[in-house]
Amino acid sequence: MASSPDREPATSPAATAAARDLVVLFRRLRTRMRAVPTEGLTPSQTSVLIRLGKDGASSTTVLAAAEGVRPQSMTVILNALDAQGLIERRPDPEDGRRQIITLSAAGQAQVASGRQGRHAWLAQELDRELTADQLARINDAIALLRRVVGE
Repeated sequence: MASSPDREPATSPAATAAARDLVVLFRRLRTRMRAVPTEGLTPSQTSVLIRLGKDGASSTTVLAAAEGVRPQSMTVILNALDAQGLIERRPDPEDGRRQIITLSAAGQAQVASGRQGRHAWLAQELDRELTADQLARINDAIALLRRVVGE
C-alpha cells in the first residue's frame, strides 16, 4: 500500500525519542538560562529585555501576550525597566493611545551583559558536571545537530 503524500514519512523509534527528548531538554535549558540572575532585575524583567532585544520594538499588549501575562502586569514590568533607564517609550505614529517600547542604549548593554552571564553560567556548569571526554562528546553531538538544522 503506497503512502499518502499528506502523511509524514515514518521515522525510527530512536529518532522519534531523540526529537522528543531534545525538545524537552532545550525547553528546560532555555528556562534555566533565563533564570540566571541578572543584576538588579527580576526574571520577568530579564525576559522582557531579552524579548525586546531579539524581536525589536513592541507594544505593551504584544509583550504581555508573548510573555503570557496580563497587560496590567506588563505595565508594572515596563515601569520598573523604564525607571532603570533600560527601555524607551514613544507614541505609536498610527495610534496615539499606544506606546512603542524599545531598548535604550543601557538596555542593549544589559541584554549583551546578560547574554555573556548566561553563557558563562552554562560553561561553568558544563565544566563542573562533565569530564573532558564527555565535553568532547557534547561537542560532537552539537556538530551533528548543526548538520540537522543545515548550518
